[in-house]
Amino acid sequence: MISPLADVKSKNIGESTRVWQFSVILEDAVIGENCNINSHTFIENDVMIGDRVTVKSGVYIWDGIRIEDDVFIGPNVTFTNDKYPRSKQYPEQFQKTVLKKGASIGAGAIILGGVTIGEKAMVAAGALVTRDVPANTLVKGSPAQIVREIEK
Repeated sequence: MISPLADVKSKNIGESTRVWQFSVILEDAVIGENCNINSHTFIENDVMIGDRVTVKSGVYIWDGIRIEDDVFIGPNVTFTNDKYPRSKQYPEQFQKTVLKKGASIGAGAIILGGVTIGEKAMVAAGALVTRDVPANTLVKGSPAQIVREIEK
């Protein structure tokens, strides 16, 4: 289901994926099956999203971001992909950010470019992630620090 109020250019969207109103998905984006892309989202060209991913409202997913299966991205999560951004000056390559299978990102978290969030890791709401997050851990704070391991 793609809302008639969404602007979807990509033909690479899996079966049973829902895209809600006021979402923009550019032509080269790849989105897996049974995903839920909520309202007021933006997905750039060089983006790959796996199966069963939830992207809540207010999330913009920029070039260079890879999201594996079963990931949850809470409302208003912010991603970056350029360490030294300048208007009308683009890097030769945008930073690569990877969210591994089963990761969950809480509302309002900020994920700096170039980091990897490990499998089944959890990022607390409002956290500022400046470096890789190991698998099966919970991080919170600014900058985000490991709080504890999560049961596997």
